[in-house]
This record gives sequence, C-alpha cells and structure tokens, in this order.
Amino acid sequence: MADNESDKPQSGELFGVPYNFDRPSIGRMLSAYWQPGEGMLVEKPFGVGYTLNLASWRSWLVLLVAGGLLWQETQKGSEEDVETEEPVEVIVDDD
Repeated sequence: MADNESDKPQSGELFGVPYNFDRPSIGRMLSAYWQPGEGMLVEKPFGVGYTLNLASWRSWLVLLVAGGLLWQETQKGSEEDVETEEPVEVIVDDD
C-alpha cells in the first residue's frame, strides 16, 4: 500500500503553531505580509510559524530596532580591528 501525497494535510496547526506547505503564489505571499487590521504577527505564507505584518507600525519599529542593533554590532567589530595596540616592552633594572 503506497502513501498518497494528497492524504497528508498541507496546512494546519501543530501544538498551536501554524504551518503551510501549499505551493506559494505571488498574491498569497504579498497578502500575507500586508494585512491591515491584524496584529503585528501573522501566519507565514509558506513554512512554519509566524512573520511580521508590515501593515502594522509595530513591525516597522521592530525592524528599525533590529537594524540599529545590527549596525551597532558591526561598527563595534570594525572599531576593535582599528584599535589594535602594539606590544609594549618593559625593561626592569636590577640594581
């Protein structure tokens, strides 16, 4: 008895987390990321879990903070490369 692919559900919820493995279309992808009137998080159009709703100002705030933190981290890493100090020679005089 062979398994039939159509018998397996392509979308649903598992332990309260949504999943959707239906072939994504351009319209579904665009409408999933822009849902006015919905919360900050919406179901992903393909895959498992949630994604940001770009119609919510809170999502833009999250992206702005995440981008700022990433920029700050990359700047800190490049400053450490520039500020490399050369070793100092210490001479001890034994009298």
